[in-house]
Amino acid sequence: MSAATLGRITIDQKICHGKPTIRGLRYPVDMMLDLLASGMSTEELLADYPDLQREDILACLEYAAKLTNINSIYRIAV
Repeated sequence: MSAATLGRITIDQKICHGKPTIRGLRYPVDMMLDLLASGMSTEELLADYPDLQREDILACLEYAAKLTNINSIYRIAV
């Protein structure tokens, strides 16, 4: 991850139960990704959440991309 992303995506057990958030603002990364996946544009997100910046949305995408960059996936017994 780039240094810019590391500074924008934070994990704090006191905020959103330790889920990754944007700059500790209580906007979980997964929520932003869900909104983007539902068809919202970056511009719509920024209009709905005025304290976010374009770089925050890009950081969410970079964070998700890095999470999918794994070597192996193992099935967990249920």
